[in-house]
Amino acid sequence: MPVTLTIEPGECVCLSGSSSAGKTLLLRVIADLDPHEGEVYLDEIACQSMNAPQWRGQVGMLPAESFWWSERVGDHFGQIDITQWHQLMFEPQVADWAVSRLSTGERQRLALLRLLSGRPKALLLDEPTASLDPDNVARVEQLIEDYRAAHKAPVLWVSHDRQQISRVSNRHFRIISGRVEAVS
Repeated sequence: MPVTLTIEPGECVCLSGSSSAGKTLLLRVIADLDPHEGEVYLDEIACQSMNAPQWRGQVGMLPAESFWWSERVGDHFGQIDITQWHQLMFEPQVADWAVSRLSTGERQRLALLRLLSGRPKALLLDEPTASLDPDNVARVEQLIEDYRAAHKAPVLWVSHDRQQISRVSNRHFRIISGRVEAVS
């Protein structure tokens, strides 16, 4: 079923729904990772008007489970924003760590930092705090809020946590039976 959803610059829209409802698929389609019909735009520029790497550089997706292609953390970063790293409780020497040394929560936070280091114009976040303790959830939420405000980046955030949704979102939608419905 077709989905029409507009997210304004700097707005955070949360998306929820049962498992297998299609939340991740919708993010993957917007990121141009899966074949799709229809149109996706960023700043009135169609996804189809640019090649996939260009689009994905502007529409950054953080998957629920991040991928690591090199053994050393620092190899995954072009540049390190030390302020953002400190905000998520990392020191620069973490860049020299082996990825295998990282906990699930450290991988999740570093994957977010890796995504933000590319300075995408829009963020697609698939449960970015699912494996984090409450203190790190708060840190990640604040970092995303800071990025969103500083860059006027629209954010589409998948979450199952109702309290989180009320904290971070301007609007909330739920996928039900293939339809995207507003939650009041």
